[in-house]
Amino acid sequence: MTDRQIECWLTDMDGVLVHEGEAIPGAAEFIATLRDAGRPFLVLTNNSIFTARDLAARLSRSGIEVPESAIWTSALATAKFLADQVPNGSAYAIGEAGLTTALHAAGYTLTETDPDYVVLGETRTYSFEAITKAIRLIKGGARFIATNPDTTGPSTEGPLPATGAVAAMITAATDRSPYYVGKPNPMMFRSALNRIDAHSETTAMIGDRMDTDVVAGIEAGLETFLVLTGSTARDEVDHHPFRPSHVVDSIADLIARV
Repeated sequence: MTDRQIECWLTDMDGVLVHEGEAIPGAAEFIATLRDAGRPFLVLTNNSIFTARDLAARLSRSGIEVPESAIWTSALATAKFLADQVPNGSAYAIGEAGLTTALHAAGYTLTETDPDYVVLGETRTYSFEAITKAIRLIKGGARFIATNPDTTGPSTEGPLPATGAVAAMITAATDRSPYYVGKPNPMMFRSALNRIDAHSETTAMIGDRMDTDVVAGIEAGLETFLVLTGSTARDEVDHHPFRPSHVVDSIADLIARV
């Protein structure tokens, strides 16, 4: 495949830059090289729990210096989507600070009474009462949005149920499927491109998952780099009906591409 001239970069966070809170070798150098070269970039994550400021602080503790403005979460993408759809609307939100802060900043009012949307994000403390409220509001006419379709999330004790799993329960009770804004919806990538005024023809996506990062990058028209430091092993690439533009061992291999 002919290499494009890459002027802007999008990169996933977990499995690409960090793993269980530790920087992946080469990640700090890659980000520093982008910053030194003045290349527009965004760190993308489906995590809707934390604000961009929280995530910038977490990356900094790992030795990776990413400005808050260069982090784009599924919560921020969801808030931007809703603000475009129904400006200054209302929502009943299930989630944590990353989601509620983004919705407030987008001009949304959070309410339990006749909201325009029910917005489901990730939280470590899903409440049966909140889920019941969401089901009743959706059956009453609220539109159903979810930040991302991930069914499980990691923890030190093992997998935790995540947004997609809870969304499935709400769907079963309401017969309404949510619109997912986060990866693998290329909507998240297009909103990221708009945020940094980038063009798909000159932007690359770095990810560790074929079923989210790579497929969404392809659908958004980006050059795609799969790194093998996260969820996907090299022998798994051929199991998918699509291929990344490039497969590399880690983000360290891309420093020379900046």
